[in-house]
Amino acid sequence: MTEGKRITGKWLFWSALGVVAIVVVIYVLRPEPVWVDLATVQRGPMEITILEEGKSRVKDRYVVSSPVAGYLHRVELDVGDQVIPGELLTEVDPMPASALDARSRAEAEAKVEAARSALNSLRQKTQAAAADAELAKAEYQRLLNLDRSDFVSDERLQQAQSNAARTQAILRSARFDEEVAAHELTAARTRLEVSAARTEGEKPAERLAVRSPVNGSVLGMLRKSAGVIQAGEPILELGDPGALEVVVDVLSFDAVKLQPGVQTRLNGWGGTPLEAVVRRVEPVGFEDISALGVEEQRVRVIADMVTGRENWEMLGDGYRVDAEFILWQSADVLQVPASAVFQHDNGPAVFLAKDGQAVMQTVKTGRSNGLVTAVESGLAEGDEVVRHPGRELSDGDSIRFR
Repeated sequence: MTEGKRITGKWLFWSALGVVAIVVVIYVLRPEPVWVDLATVQRGPMEITILEEGKSRVKDRYVVSSPVAGYLHRVELDVGDQVIPGELLTEVDPMPASALDARSRAEAEAKVEAARSALNSLRQKTQAAAADAELAKAEYQRLLNLDRSDFVSDERLQQAQSNAARTQAILRSARFDEEVAAHELTAARTRLEVSAARTEGEKPAERLAVRSPVNGSVLGMLRKSAGVIQAGEPILELGDPGALEVVVDVLSFDAVKLQPGVQTRLNGWGGTPLEAVVRRVEPVGFEDISALGVEEQRVRVIADMVTGRENWEMLGDGYRVDAEFILWQSADVLQVPASAVFQHDNGPAVFLAKDGQAVMQTVKTGRSNGLVTAVESGLAEGDEVVRHPGRELSDGDSIRFR
């Protein structure tokens, strides 16, 4: 009897020990719950946008240039100053004459003396021609009086008339030569007297005024100091800061999704968000180098301001802005984080969190903006899904929430 109780006690001991060992092995070998992050399926607004960096730009710019070559007076305006049409911007004097060195001055003095002598010579010739003309005229008049008494032949009278006309023509020619010589003397004196070294009290040269063609502000000073300027050389740049547009360089891959009329939101300029609308998508692309040194094909997109001027008075030409081109938007759509959706054999799927387990659920998705994805079927508002499901997570696995 005692021996049977002893055997039974040993059997119970070893049986209990075996059960404990089995429990320990099961506990040790059982899979650990997978740590996951959860997100709640919810309804709300959703947008699909293209975000790029751009800059503001005055629509109409006017470069004011010098109309002639000459000496530019200092421009007293500064960047930002207001101008009106016809306002005087600066003045341009004719090009100053060069100063004469000793040799040039001596030559100029000699030319003046030569011109003066030539003029005196022609004056003497003019006096001689005047005397001949007077004599010929008197002779003709005398013969004309005798002709009435029939004492002079017609041939002699015609010769006297021709001689009078000829001497008058010689006199007129001599007077013209005298005028030419007088002008040549004036030119020679001007060459001698007019040079870059002017004396005080001289009459200043005629100045050409350069005036503003538009109503606006000074956007840039291309030439401020006084000095010699060539015809067509730019002086300053004008424009109206109240008429701004936004220029954005967009990747060509994204540019094909844009068209005139696309709504645009402007942020990151230092004020409240502004509304704009795409006016033009240029048909020509260009190559650009990104900050990482990657060659990119970009297209220039131009958008016009829609928000009133009072909301962006401090925004000027060349300011940086963040432009969001709104391709699609909805005020109420069922959505999940895009990171929760993965591709399965049957299409898009998510892991639902139910009773501490991950349950795979196929879904039908709609549009996605990279952060959230619209869900058309397969989920309900309030469902919890696993964010960033890893490869180690399978259907039915235990999960633990962070």
